[in-house]
Amino acid sequence: MKSWREAYRTIVPVRGKSKAMHSIVRLVLLGTVAILGSKPVVAESIELELRTRQETRPGSGVFAPQWRTERWNAGETALIICDMWDAHHCYNAVQRVKEIAPRMNEVVKKARDAGVFIIHSPSSCLAPYEGHPARLRASEAPTAVNLPAEIGEWCHRIPAEEQGTYPIDQSDGGEDDDPVVHEQWHAKLRGMGRNPNAPWTRQIDVLEISDNDAITDSGVEAWNLLESRGIKNVLLVGVHTNMCVLGRPFGLRQLAKNGKNVVLVRDMTDTMYNPAMWPYVNHHTGTDLIIEHIEKFVCPTVLSTDILGGDEFRFQSDSRPRLAVVVSEFEYETYKTLPKFAAENLGKDFKVDYVINDDRDTHDLPGLEKVLANADLALISMWRRSLKPEQLGTIRQFVEAGKPIVALRTTSHAFAQRDGKVPDGRAAWPDFDRVVLGGNYQGHHGNHADKGDAASEVWIPEGSTSHPIVSRLQPGEFTVASWLYKMSPLATDAQLLMMGRVGDAGPEEPVAWTFTSPGGGRAFYTSLGHPDDFELPQMKRMLTNAVYWAAGLDVPDPAAQASKQSKIQSLR
Repeated sequence: MKSWREAYRTIVPVRGKSKAMHSIVRLVLLGTVAILGSKPVVAESIELELRTRQETRPGSGVFAPQWRTERWNAGETALIICDMWDAHHCYNAVQRVKEIAPRMNEVVKKARDAGVFIIHSPSSCLAPYEGHPARLRASEAPTAVNLPAEIGEWCHRIPAEEQGTYPIDQSDGGEDDDPVVHEQWHAKLRGMGRNPNAPWTRQIDVLEISDNDAITDSGVEAWNLLESRGIKNVLLVGVHTNMCVLGRPFGLRQLAKNGKNVVLVRDMTDTMYNPAMWPYVNHHTGTDLIIEHIEKFVCPTVLSTDILGGDEFRFQSDSRPRLAVVVSEFEYETYKTLPKFAAENLGKDFKVDYVINDDRDTHDLPGLEKVLANADLALISMWRRSLKPEQLGTIRQFVEAGKPIVALRTTSHAFAQRDGKVPDGRAAWPDFDRVVLGGNYQGHHGNHADKGDAASEVWIPEGSTSHPIVSRLQPGEFTVASWLYKMSPLATDAQLLMMGRVGDAGPEEPVAWTFTSPGGGRAFYTSLGHPDDFELPQMKRMLTNAVYWAAGLDVPDPAAQASKQSKIQSLR
C-alpha cells in the first residue's frame, strides 16, 4: 500500500482541484487508513499520581504539595504535544528540545499503545503535513456543540492566577544563550535560508506521528477532536511551559477553564527563562517555579514515570543537588521563613522540594517518603512530632544512608514529647538530637527579648573562624531574637561554630556546630530560627553556607556572585 502522501498526490495531482474534490479525497483516505492502517488499539486504564499545591491556611501565602492518585480511562484521554519544533531562535532551547525528545517519544508511544489519543501541535508548521491522515482527522472533525467562545485565542491568565504573583520575569523573551553562541546560531539559520527569529518549519522528527494521531495548531480543531471522541482527560507535554504550554488555544489555561481534566507532565517540559532576569535563579529552577505556579493556580502535574516507569527525566545540564525542606512547627513560622529564604538564596544551585505538615494533623507529613527518596540533603525545622512509623522510618533511612542534614532550632527536639508518651500508631526518636546532630538540648534560658528580657548575643569563637560556614561572616557580636537554648555539653566530636550569651554577662551556650551523623553524613545545627533572625544578614549567610557545605559544594562568595551577575547583565 502506498504511503498517505503518495496516495494523496496520486489521487489529487493538481492543486487547482476544487475544495469539494479535496474533501472527498480526504474522507476516502481517512476511511482507508481506518480499515487498512494501524492495528486496533484497545483502551486500558492508566494510573497517575497528581501533584497540586494547596494553601496551608487561608491567606497564609504558603502552599504545601499535595498528592492524589487517579485512574484514567485511556480511551477518554488525549496527550497533546505542544510546539516541539525542529528549530528555535534560542540555541539553548534547541539543545534542550533535542535532549528531551527521545524520552518524550517513548512516553507518547506507550500512551498510544494504551489507547490514549495523540495530538501533535507544532504551531505555525502545518504545511508539511498537508494530506496526512492525522492532519485530515483534525481538520475534518465535526464542530462541537459546546465550542467555547474564546477557544481559538491565546489565554494569558485565568482568574485563579490573580491570587498569586507570576514567579519569573520573562519580559526579555527568556533567551539564555551566550551572546557569541547566539549570533553564531542565527548566522547558521540565515545560511539555511530560515528566518532567525522564527526558524521553525515542522515538529522535530524524533517524535513519531502515527496515522491514527491528529495534527493541529488550532484550539477549535483540538476542542472538536476532544469532544467528538468523548475525551475528558488531557496530558500536556512540550515547550515552553511559561509561554505556549500555558497560553496556546490548546494549552493548559484554556483546557482547565473550559472543564477538561488537564495535567502537565512536569518532567516533559522546559521554560524560556534567562537566569540574568528576576528572580536570578538557575534556568531549571525557573522551570520549577513555573511548575509550582501551575500547581497552585492552573492544574495538577504528573511525571512521565507514571506512564513509562523508570526514573524521571532530568536535563544533563541540571546538576543541582535536590534539597528537601521539611517543616512541621508553628511557633517560629518557618513554614513561611524557610520557603522565602530558599527562594532568595538557594535557587541558583539547588532544586528545592517541600514537605509541610498537614494542618488537620500536624504530626503527619504528606509526601515525605516521595520527597526524601529523591533528596540529596534535607533542611529540617520540626517541633515535638510523633510521626507515623513509616514516616519516621523514612527519616531514619535518610540518616543511615549518610545523607546530609541541616537543622534549625526546635529540630533538636523534633521527635520527642515532653511527657515521653507516644500516641498509639505513632513513633518517637527522643535521642535524635544527641545521635544525629551531636547536641544536648536541655530546655532554654527563657530570655524573651520581646518581653523585656535580656537579648541573646552571639559570636564566632576563636579557632572557628576558618570554617567555610562562618569564614565570610563579619567578626564580632551581634544580637539575635532567639532566646538561648541550653545545649552544653556538645558531643566531643562536634565542631563548634558559634556561641551565645544571655545579655552582657549571662550564661553562655553553643549556638551552632557541625557533626557527623551515624551514617557518615554531614550535619549542621543552629538554635537560631526566630522569624526576626531571618532578617539578619549574618543568619541568612550562615544558613546559606551551611546548606552548600552540607551538600559538598563550595560556599558561595557573595561579592564574586554580584560581580558575575553584573557582568552577565552588561552583556545582554
